[in-house]
Amino acid sequence: MSYPLNDDELRATPRLPADERYDYFVTHVLRGGEVWGLTSEAGWVSMISEEGEECLPIWPHERFAAAWATDDWADCKPTPIPLDQWLARWIPGMRADGTLLAVFPDADEPGVVVTPDELREAFESQR
Repeated sequence: MSYPLNDDELRATPRLPADERYDYFVTHVLRGGEVWGLTSEAGWVSMISEEGEECLPIWPHERFAAAWATDDWADCKPTPIPLDQWLARWIPGMRADGTLLAVFPDADEPGVVVTPDELREAFESQR
């Protein structure tokens, strides 16, 4: 269940500095109870960080993820992951796979890149 997101917030939030978008992400995922990614017929979309690391890009709301479904990702659709599943299954799986997370990327950068455990700790510190 996503939280309400108006058009002004949809336009303004991606312009925030990466660390503020990260804080927004944590707060709003806890509020909405979902993490959003993009999927295509090939599976979950990944991206490359500035350091050349493969990352799973994630957003706090369907509309933020949908805004990224353009150009090379035009065939992708926003897909929710319930927070309880994220914490119970995805975090351990990504840890085992060595997957990094690109939290709330914007047009110029991949956002804050963290390990699954770092994000789990951020959620726990806000609860």
